[in-house]
Amino acid sequence: MADKAQKTLVLLANLIKVPPLKAFPLLNSSKFHGFQHTHESFSILLRLFLSGNLLSHAQSLLLQVISGKIHSQFFTSSSLLQHLTESESSKTRFRLYEVIINAYVQSQSVDSAISYFNEMVDKGFVPGSNCFNNLLRFVVGSCSFNQWWVFFNENKSKVDLDVYSFGIVMKGCCEAGEIEKSFELFVELRENGFSPNVVIYTTLIDGCCKKGEIEKAKDLFSEMGKLGLVANERTYTALIDGLFKNGITKQGFELYEKMQVNGVFPNLYTYNCVMDHLCKDGRTRDAFKVFDEMRERGVSCNIVTYNTLIGGLCREMKANEADKLMGQMKSDGINPNLITYNTLIDGFCNVGRLGKALSLCRDLKSKGMSPSLFTYNNLVSGYCKEGDTSGAAKMVKEMEERGIKPSKVTYTILMDTFARSDNMERAIQLQSSMEELGLVPDVRTYSVLIHGFCIKGQMNEASRLFRSMVEKKLEPNEVIYNTMILWYCREGSSYRALRLLREMEEKELAPNFASYSNLISVLCKERKLKEAEELVEKMIDSGIDPSASICNMISRAKNDSYVAQTNDKSKFNVIKV
Repeated sequence: MADKAQKTLVLLANLIKVPPLKAFPLLNSSKFHGFQHTHESFSILLRLFLSGNLLSHAQSLLLQVISGKIHSQFFTSSSLLQHLTESESSKTRFRLYEVIINAYVQSQSVDSAISYFNEMVDKGFVPGSNCFNNLLRFVVGSCSFNQWWVFFNENKSKVDLDVYSFGIVMKGCCEAGEIEKSFELFVELRENGFSPNVVIYTTLIDGCCKKGEIEKAKDLFSEMGKLGLVANERTYTALIDGLFKNGITKQGFELYEKMQVNGVFPNLYTYNCVMDHLCKDGRTRDAFKVFDEMRERGVSCNIVTYNTLIGGLCREMKANEADKLMGQMKSDGINPNLITYNTLIDGFCNVGRLGKALSLCRDLKSKGMSPSLFTYNNLVSGYCKEGDTSGAAKMVKEMEERGIKPSKVTYTILMDTFARSDNMERAIQLQSSMEELGLVPDVRTYSVLIHGFCIKGQMNEASRLFRSMVEKKLEPNEVIYNTMILWYCREGSSYRALRLLREMEEKELAPNFASYSNLISVLCKERKLKEAEELVEKMIDSGIDPSASICNMISRAKNDSYVAQTNDKSKFNVIKV
């Protein structure tokens, strides 16, 4: 014990003599190996950093105590912090509390950070805006909306807020879908004498876009300009992305051009946003033009860029080109992730190259990645498309062995396979197994089963399932309606087909060309020309051009009807004579 006390004296003497920055490495020097800190020795070292305004070093030192990297038989982290907060002068204690709070934020200890914040305020200290904003950002990111909303409202009068404080909370509200509260804070910000900056407006524009309130977002963008605030690349990207996702494509591209005319160059996220929309719109070639422009401007790609383009190529059934692009991606030093592999596996399954898809699955495993539910569903689908139900079953077994439970998508893929192979009994068994596991059939599941019964000509069973959807509060979609109409027409039941078509109109669902064409054909055969002509008019009104064959069908039906009527009149005249 005497030896340790002697070492303490030696350390204190050395620490006082050296500048604060040199005292920090001295702490871990071999000269003091085995040394046990006391409250006093630690206080002196910490005071040196605080007095020298070396707050980051003080925070790092406290973080080592909190994490257990610095420990002593003479104190615990809580006893040391209590000693420090009680023994320091008022000026030093203010800085000390801020350092403690920031250290707990860095160590991801939300309860301790809030506890010391409350203690600081209770002792009459007002945390600086930087300290509070650091804590606020952490609390917003770590707690539920209700928890951090209460924390902010309880403490906003106890601290000096700034425009960044409001920005943090407004962003949190937007991310939680509480856009109305963001606008309440927007008003409060101005009432507190602050002027909203570009970041605030960008946050609100992004929040409105994600909520689908695109007109409000556009108004905010215009308001920025009137206030003399210059939109940056993040502002433009948020609104461009919102316009695309809300189906306002033309305005999205116009804004993309406008930002460049105004001297604001697209960043990585802008380019990724534009390429994503082009790929999903079937314009992958145009997406590659944007990709080339991006590289020419020196903007580095990331994994999202390549995954977007690979997805676009796979959607266009160009799996080989997508595979080559993955090679280019590797050459650029970007390693494929699970999304890359899943996209390619799906792409090769869709073009009937299951072997290549399985090879990619083995490759991803060799890279230390684990196949996901999405991976297995794609492979199960690949086996099913080849009619290999045995292979699909093996894949389901493998996923279960890896702890991945089959989803309703997995079951629906299998049901679809059996339904198309005229094995409705097995498809219904799978539906029962799925429900026993607590998986609730969705619209896609019903669509598969209804289609299966229609193929078998069992329209009563198809109709039963169709009506049971409504009982379970599942709305049949356009695919199901069009399927039922098609098969009722093939059965020659124009009455049932016409009733379903009218139901679709009431629900504002769009009958497809096949539904109109088949129903008009049946009506013509039944000489119900008025109803057939009404359907042609509805086709035109809905933006579908009747084909020449439909027009010819109507003409022939009219001609046949005229001939029939003429023959009937002739027969009547003969009888009369």
